[in-house]
Amino acid sequence: MKKSSNRPSHRIYAVTRNGQKKFWQPIGAAWPHNDGEGFNLVLDYLPLNNAEIVVRKPKAEEAEAEAAPETETA
Repeated sequence: MKKSSNRPSHRIYAVTRNGQKKFWQPIGAAWPHNDGEGFNLVLDYLPLNNAEIVVRKPKAEEAEAEAAPETETA
């Protein structure tokens, strides 16, 4: 799987809590399939400490996504 020529569309984080504080540790990236029906994931590590795994668009793209209306998929 060659990913060096394409930037990932999403980042993957392990999110843990310490009281009220959340810690977001980047653990990988995701690239969408050409048909738009899924993603290829590359994980640098897999947390084993009951962390929640979260997939998010990179911050620079989050502002653009908020401005665009969301579409519902079946």
